[in-house]
Amino acid sequence: MGKVRTYRGTSIEIDFDMARCIHARNCFLKLPQVFDPSRKPWVAPDAAPAEEVAAMIRTCPSGALTFRRLDGGQEEAPTPINRVAVLENGPIALQGDLDVEGERMTRATLCRCGKSGNKPFCDYAHVDAGFEATGEPSSDAAKDKDLPAGALKVARIPDGPLKMEGPVEVTTGTGHRLARMERAFLCRCGASKNKPFCDGSHKEIGFSDPA
Repeated sequence: MGKVRTYRGTSIEIDFDMARCIHARNCFLKLPQVFDPSRKPWVAPDAAPAEEVAAMIRTCPSGALTFRRLDGGQEEAPTPINRVAVLENGPIALQGDLDVEGERMTRATLCRCGKSGNKPFCDYAHVDAGFEATGEPSSDAAKDKDLPAGALKVARIPDGPLKMEGPVEVTTGTGHRLARMERAFLCRCGASKNKPFCDGSHKEIGFSDPA
């Protein structure tokens, strides 16, 4: 986790981790009265009802925005199904009961171009790198099975893929199911010919990330 800034209102407290922001702009587009980057401070927690603010924050794909209710309202809970969505020319977006390298969270976007300076998280480096990868890969070779409940543990294999252990549904960016698995190895070097899954290409290109 990077340096987190906290904005406290009367009914809700908002945390913002700039290191995890991918500039999806959900916050500004949906609640500009609360989230306005042109203003200082850019977050005004009391400018909308706490329930509206909480609902918007739940749509932040990277988890850069999180909240705590100060009015006894409902806190964020993990989604019932752990999901990994493959975003067009961008990262993978995770939702659910997540354990990312020992840190518990409900939302995250993880690098799959290999260029992020904040691995395993996406830092928008794919844009400058001109990364191209479909968000609608074929599911022909994907494994599929019924899933139990439980947390999804995510960790980097040094100089290799992301290792995911636990129940997870992998989908395209538009929600089409690619696979239901309890163990997956996903490409994070950007070179796999079987994206989003690893095919060993990290060895061929000399991908380096000691994790």
